[in-house]
Amino acid sequence: MAVRSIFVPTPPAAVWDVFADGQRYDTWVVGAANVRSVEPAWPQPGSRIHHTVGVWPFHIKDTTSVVAAEKDRKFVLRARAWPAGEAEVTFALTPQAGGTLVTMTEGPVAGPGRSLHNPLSEILLHVRNAETLRRLRKRATERARTGSGQAGQTG
Repeated sequence: MAVRSIFVPTPPAAVWDVFADGQRYDTWVVGAANVRSVEPAWPQPGSRIHHTVGVWPFHIKDTTSVVAAEKDRKFVLRARAWPAGEAEVTFALTPQAGGTLVTMTEGPVAGPGRSLHNPLSEILLHVRNAETLRRLRKRATERARTGSGQAGQTG
C-alpha cells in the first residue's frame, strides 16, 4: 500500500468540495485524461465517474466508483483501469490548526496490477500520488479563496 500525506491550508469542507465536483476529477487525479460523464448521485457510495485513463496513445475508457463517503472526513474510491486492474484509494481528512491533513492510501485490489505489485511499482505509485495530492491541495486552496469550482482548471 502506498501512503502519502499533505497539509492543505483549508478546512476539510474545501477539500471535500473538490471530491464532490466529479466533472473536474481529471484536473487533480494523475492519469485521468478526461471525464466522459458523472452519475448524478456522485459522490454518494455506488456512484461512478466514467473517464479515460492513461496518456496518448494508450487510453483506456473505464470508471471510478465511490466505495464509502463520510463528508469532510473520508472518501474511498475503486479506480478501474482494465486490463491493468483495479485499485482502492482512500483519502482521510484530518482537521488541523490552519487546515487539513489529507492522507491518501492506495493499493491494487484486482487484476494483473495486484500480482505485479512490487517495490518499483510502489515507488512509481508514491511519485504519482504525491503529484495527485499536490493538485488536490491546489484545487482546494483555489476553491477556498474564490468560493468557486471554476478556479484553476489546469494542472
